[in-house]
Amino acid sequence: MTTGEPDPAVARETRRDRESFAAAPGGVEPVPATSDDVDGIHALRRSLEDWMAGRVEQWPRGSLPRERIAEQVAAGEWWVVRDALGLAATVRLVDTDPFFWGDDPAVALYVHGLMVDRRLTGHGVGRALLAWAVGRARAAGVDLVRLDCRVSNPALRAYYEARGFAVVGRADFTGWSNWLLERAVPAADG
Repeated sequence: MTTGEPDPAVARETRRDRESFAAAPGGVEPVPATSDDVDGIHALRRSLEDWMAGRVEQWPRGSLPRERIAEQVAAGEWWVVRDALGLAATVRLVDTDPFFWGDDPAVALYVHGLMVDRRLTGHGVGRALLAWAVGRARAAGVDLVRLDCRVSNPALRAYYEARGFAVVGRADFTGWSNWLLERAVPAADG
């Protein structure tokens, strides 16, 4: 369409997907990423890097090369959520994170690459992915879920804190720093 108006068919599909996310237990049902998802994950990351540029400091443009995503997908670290329009959201889960957390002996599940397509912003998909990650940790017998965000991104820190994460440390690098956040995994009935 050249009128600048949204395509009604796309609007219907997006509305249906939002409703299905809300209806699903936890809101989403991620599946393991495959090599076919590498380009989509990379494209989503780049689109979010472009959106963040000039708005918020979190992911600098080009900070996650496609080749690295391909390696991580091959290692089974990425999970994806698809909808009628394609890749809707992603999350990367790892059982160690020495880059940010150092040589920490704690048994934890580390969340990275939590990305939601901008068309679904504000519909609880990120919150549902975090809840899903906590459920995965519980199923694996892991007591902590950890993540990080830039010190210069107070909105993201507040978002994570509103979902039960607490700042437990800080990782300082040349020119930037990240908050280290974690939350305990509640018992299945809690």
